[in-house]
Amino acid sequence: MGVVHVLAVLAAAMLFGTTGTSQALGPDATTPLSIGVVRMVIGGTGLAIIAFLLAARHARRRPPDTAAPPRLGWRALALMVLTGVCISIYQPLFFLGTSLNGVAVGTVVALGSAPILAGLLEWALTRRMPSPTWMGATALATLGVVLLGFGGEAGGSGGTDPVGLLGSIGAGASFAVIANAQRRLLDAGWDPFTVVGAMGASSALICAVAVPFVDLTWLAAPRGAAMALWLGLATISVAYVLFTWGLSGLTAATAATLTLGEPLTASILGIVVLGERLSALAIMGLVVLGAGLALLAWGSRSPRDPQPYAVEA
Repeated sequence: MGVVHVLAVLAAAMLFGTTGTSQALGPDATTPLSIGVVRMVIGGTGLAIIAFLLAARHARRRPPDTAAPPRLGWRALALMVLTGVCISIYQPLFFLGTSLNGVAVGTVVALGSAPILAGLLEWALTRRMPSPTWMGATALATLGVVLLGFGGEAGGSGGTDPVGLLGSIGAGASFAVIANAQRRLLDAGWDPFTVVGAMGASSALICAVAVPFVDLTWLAAPRGAAMALWLGLATISVAYVLFTWGLSGLTAATAATLTLGEPLTASILGIVVLGERLSALAIMGLVVLGAGLALLAWGSRSPRDPQPYAVEA
């Protein structure tokens, strides 16, 4: 099932990669905070509904001789809420980095740091070193995304703000925590859709608190409503269901590395749909990034070796 899980995570990454293009094609009277809040309220709610329905279906189809699902204890509940908190704070941290350092550099630092931090966190929790294939693929993919970001558009230039840099690294760390927390819950016996549904429900509740404090007048425009629905349902609800299911057959480090397909998708859409022109360095980055993802997909043909975490229910 390894290749199927790889494809699921790659499909999720491609959906993630449509975020920037969708925002660019939306109405002008928007802010990063308002888009992020609406995206998570719609997407988190849709994610919870879809995932909990699928979890209930799994429960009905469970063979009678299989082990009962784990009981919800405070540690498991804390991990579920933690994923919702992390996906909620990912939004402002990511947009802080892109607003201060530009989309290219901000995205590079956030997505390039995520697989490294995920691998280090997984090693700290399990004392299991990542495979040589993961290390080689991650090195290639990270190099590709760095070349892509710093190459940027033809004739472009940019700087690096320390606060923005911290924001981007914080976004990468948030994603790394999500991947490892979900991996921990899955290894403890939780249904993948219960895990992702809890993340969606908690993130929707958290972001709903911010709704009265943001300007949402742009939602009245057809383009605004269409953008909000796509960003919420496609890039959150569907994408995270795919990501979590794929994660059930992969390590957190491998899944996080595969999501580097997001900048690859975003760059292609930028060129084809938005007419952006990339420098030679950025084009080289696309080639190197694609090579890293291909190596990782090839090395993930076999299922992961399960070594469960000890999660108290």
